Amino acid sequence: MSEITDFDALRTAMAENSEQPEGPARNARAEQLLAEAEKLDIPLAVIEALGHQLQVYNYSSEKDKMFVPFARLLRMWDENPEDFDEYETHSLHWVFKWMTAGMLGQPHIPLASIEKWLGEMEHRYRLAGHSERAVRSAEFSVAAHVGDIPRARRAYAAWLAADRDSMADCHACELHSQGWWQAELARDEEALRLWAPVLEGEFTCAHEPHAALASSLVPLLRLGRTEEARTHHLRGFRLVRTMESMRGAYADHVEFCALTGNEARGLELLAERPAYFTDTGNPRSRMEFLSVVTLLMDRLTELGLADRQVPGPPGRDWTAGELAVHAREEALELAARFDRRNGTPYVGEQTRARMDRRPLADRLPLGVRAPRPAAVAPVAAPPTAPEPAVRDLTALLAEARELSENLRPHAVEAWAAVARAAEGAELDAHTRAEITDHRAMDAGPDGIELFERAARLYAEAGDPGEALSARARGAYLRALSGDIDAALTAVAEPYERILGLYAEGGTGLRQTASVLMGRARILLRAVHAGGGSGAVADAEAAVREVLALVDGYGGDDVRLAARAAEARAMLGELAAHTGDAPAAVERLTRAAADFVAAGLPWFAVEYEAQLAALAHRLGDLDRTERALRAALEHGGPYVEAPGRAQLHLQLAEVLGATGRPEEAAEHALEAAHWADEADGGPALGAWARHLLGGFLLRQGRWAEAAEVLESALPDLTAETHGDGAVVQTRWWLGDCLSELGEHHAAAERRLQAAETARHWPEQQDHATLAHLAAESLGQAGLPAEADRAYARAGELWRTLGNAPGLVRSLRARAWLALRTEDGTDGARQLMGDALGECATALAEAADEETRQQLTAELGHTHRQFGDLLARSSAEDAEDGSIQEAFEAALAQMARAMEAFGALGPDGLHGRTAAELAAGWLEADLGRPARATARARAVLDAYADAPEDDETARSRRAEAEQILQLTAEQDT
Repeated sequence: MSEITDFDALRTAMAENSEQPEGPARNARAEQLLAEAEKLDIPLAVIEALGHQLQVYNYSSEKDKMFVPFARLLRMWDENPEDFDEYETHSLHWVFKWMTAGMLGQPHIPLASIEKWLGEMEHRYRLAGHSERAVRSAEFSVAAHVGDIPRARRAYAAWLAADRDSMADCHACELHSQGWWQAELARDEEALRLWAPVLEGEFTCAHEPHAALASSLVPLLRLGRTEEARTHHLRGFRLVRTMESMRGAYADHVEFCALTGNEARGLELLAERPAYFTDTGNPRSRMEFLSVVTLLMDRLTELGLADRQVPGPPGRDWTAGELAVHAREEALELAARFDRRNGTPYVGEQTRARMDRRPLADRLPLGVRAPRPAAVAPVAAPPTAPEPAVRDLTALLAEARELSENLRPHAVEAWAAVARAAEGAELDAHTRAEITDHRAMDAGPDGIELFERAARLYAEAGDPGEALSARARGAYLRALSGDIDAALTAVAEPYERILGLYAEGGTGLRQTASVLMGRARILLRAVHAGGGSGAVADAEAAVREVLALVDGYGGDDVRLAARAAEARAMLGELAAHTGDAPAAVERLTRAAADFVAAGLPWFAVEYEAQLAALAHRLGDLDRTERALRAALEHGGPYVEAPGRAQLHLQLAEVLGATGRPEEAAEHALEAAHWADEADGGPALGAWARHLLGGFLLRQGRWAEAAEVLESALPDLTAETHGDGAVVQTRWWLGDCLSELGEHHAAAERRLQAAETARHWPEQQDHATLAHLAAESLGQAGLPAEADRAYARAGELWRTLGNAPGLVRSLRARAWLALRTEDGTDGARQLMGDALGECATALAEAADEETRQQLTAELGHTHRQFGDLLARSSAEDAEDGSIQEAFEAALAQMARAMEAFGALGPDGLHGRTAAELAAGWLEADLGRPARATARARAVLDAYADAPEDDETARSRRAEAEQILQLTAEQDT
């Protein structure tokens, strides 16, 4: 830390401190700088140091420290106003607004003192000639805080009616406050209308759109605009995450999580900011934070998670139930202090209402990794009396049989309920057989023995056909377990017996079809297990035997209709296996349609998914998309979470491949949500987030994409997803961070990606990533590191024979040299090297397209060389050397125009840019006639350009500026 020896050093140190993250460390440095300022014995130095201290306190958790330095500043103004320059005079009056807001947030400051201060502010503003707009805004804040709605309305109207002047808050802050008031009055649409210019980036400042994004969350949810709410959460949280002073906005994001079924993410947010529980410098924002902590903890308690460990105030462990009680007590105690100060119950009422808010969405998928907390198992209900139990069993049996009869979803679960209710009850053999049969269907490999037991019970009940069906189901289970031979042996006898029994009229069509289908399924498994042409023929014969038995007999019998549809689907699978894609597509399409026609759309899903995969392999993306959409429609709520995730993911990939990133992002979001719900490990969700981040990036939604990609990275692995996916995710993330101005982080991600790509046989990606990392390092203010990265990229471009990449890396290094010890001489040498590489590559160019590209690079290099020569001479004290540099720059511009001119119409914009740069140089050299001629040449070049040509319009405007300048020079 350098010593402060003069005023300039103090100002430099304060500027550097202003760039540091908000928090106690920055505040402590400001206090040291004030002490250093006092040693300089310069009143203005102390004034500026006090102003700096006020600023860092205001934008921190230590707002309560603002009042002492401001009182000192005000006393200095009253005693010696001549010590204040124009800027500090403005700043002193500006900070009056901070004081009013700061006093409202401190319940120990009496309301009478705040009202007195408001009057003092009004008096001083009037003396200084300022509008009353800022005063009325401050009055509105006081009235709204205490719940004096009539006064708030009056002050609000007076605020908007007063003229804007230099004391008014910026447009962004004013619109945020106005929108907040409309939302408080339940005018959500009006609030969002007022916030729109801020949310869309038309008006911004240090804390906007951060605060407006946070404030918009609940209004958007109340209006059902959940898509926008999700976007605002992902954008906004990224902005407030590192800003210590924005605890209130941070609380809005925690509240959003509690109201949208994202409790796990809410807990992650609490864990990131443990100091927010205890920082006391701003009691008002602490109260707001604790109120949403209460809301979140109460929500977890409702979900049966009161005993779950949660982040809380440091010093001990907390459960959700314990923190709910603690946070509520703390928040209400703070609210009571404000109400005692204000003489109204308003703050307490608002705080209670916020803590008691109900969820506004059961679950709003965000795309980031935060699985929903699993609820604690409910306490078992007490045993019921015997008579009601018998009555319930009768109803349960009827329901289960109806579901089974009609092949409805959840039939197995219904039979499980029957089994639980039937414990200890006397049942006939057939009912016991049905219960055991359905238990077997849900038992996995253990079901083999259960199916055998069910067969014995069916036989005991006098139903030999169902007994053979149960044995066939057990045989198929052996095949699913991998023992095909045992399965074929087990099904052989039931198959022979059922055919004889059916011929004798001893069993029905259903039971016979069941056994034949069981055998066909086993033979199909044999094909998939690697059986040859004989296995295919056997399977096809078995399937056709089923179809011959049941086809045309369906009618209203959904079971027989289902057998026929499944048989056609199996023929489709066999056709696909043998390479007959058209037949496979036709049969799978017919099978899915038959299931839907039978009123069994959920059975169509499996075959629609197969159809989609087959169509995708054939390159038929339209059919793939139709099949996937149909599967999602027909599956509805019946497809389990992993299946839904896969279907949405496949559809997202198809939509992305056909240029529809917006809809692709919606399905990737759904895929990530259902992957998390499945809780089968992070791999599938990570891939969904990888795709989602890419689709968001393609739409320019940088902040959302960055949040999603950062969430995906911890779960993406080279072993599971491939190192290409990991590199691509880091690459995309680096692009997002670069667009967001987070250049250090962008460089880190790009360097990580480049390190992995370094080991790949093909080095194009490695070179590109190294070049991008160099760009980020340069933008992050690390010229030496950037130069090394560009040099590495240049070596790679040279190895790849990519002359344009090499030339661009040399040009970039030339500009960096101006910021390093190499200086102007080094910069000129590097730009000269770039020209040499261009010339060499042009001489060796093998085709016209390459020559055109290299000629364009040559033009850009001459143009940038000219810019570099002109700019690097600006600090040269000798007029002669400045003129010499400008002449050299002008020569480079002439060469640039020559190169771009050789490209014909394709080089027009490059040529006119160089012509305009030459025009400015001619003007600087005192040659208005030549400058005028160049400007008119540009105007002539665009004489016939269409009005909507932005480049032409910009070039013409710049040419007019040159003409205006030369006209002034002539006079």
